Amino acid sequence: MQAELILDARCGTGESPVWIAHEQALYWVDIPARQLHRIEPASGAHRSWTGDEMLACIAPREGHPGQWIAGMESGVFAIATQGDGTLASTRLANVAHAQAGMRFNDGRCDRQGRFWAGTMLMDMAAAREVGRVYRYQSDVNAEAALRVHFDQMIVPNGMAFSPDGRTMYLSDSHPSVQAIWAFDYDTATGTPHNRRLFVDMKPLPGRPDGAAVDADGCYWICGNDAGLVHRFTPEGRLDRSLPVPVKKPAMCAFGGSGLDTLFVTSIRPGGDLSDQPLAGGVFALNPGVKGLPEPACRF
Repeated sequence: MQAELILDARCGTGESPVWIAHEQALYWVDIPARQLHRIEPASGAHRSWTGDEMLACIAPREGHPGQWIAGMESGVFAIATQGDGTLASTRLANVAHAQAGMRFNDGRCDRQGRFWAGTMLMDMAAAREVGRVYRYQSDVNAEAALRVHFDQMIVPNGMAFSPDGRTMYLSDSHPSVQAIWAFDYDTATGTPHNRRLFVDMKPLPGRPDGAAVDADGCYWICGNDAGLVHRFTPEGRLDRSLPVPVKKPAMCAFGGSGLDTLFVTSIRPGGDLSDQPLAGGVFALNPGVKGLPEPACRF
């Protein structure tokens, strides 16, 4: 269960890891650096590309090889890697932020390929409930392609879907909230309903950050500030906690040839890092279970 360092990436905020099976490669972003990273764990080959805006969450685009859908600062974009180390971007949808100083944060596709993403005020200390969670709809114009499903959130996070797609998970990782909710999810319409508290993280170590669901339907979430990745059963019972050698694991994703490796990205904060020199790195764990392929964006 010991975490293996895959890359000493020193990401300011390493987020949104996605395993691409046909490449046997892991992609993820460093939000403040505006970078998309790629590594082949078998060889250690690593590349990165830089965009024009902070890049928060990504999902592959079905039917568009080499392209991604991405939640950035000012909206949802299609991005593609370029040979000169830059990211080409095409705006797909504008976002009407509640105030200045906001960006997208956590996001992913549901099992049917609909892209979901949440926004937050970058000044977390302000604790403003201006965050929203959107579903992207490609069949409308760019001024109205983002539909708000949740508002009055501080830091939307922990988005994930059960193996059958009928349960949606969402958290708010702000220290004043630290809650994970579950919703019944209509897979035909992409509509969540019947919101209920799944886990109250306040009594547990770490704030809820990015998440993934395994093939057994259990929910894995990074315990930010605690250096742990927790696994909860579908009933919300804490099943196990795996350590990583940094305080701020940010998001996890299943990958590897058998989808039996759990990759974990992390945050490199400012200040004294003598007790966590690998902060901002990417790690691999052997969780003893298998994950599921990450859906591509189909809408």
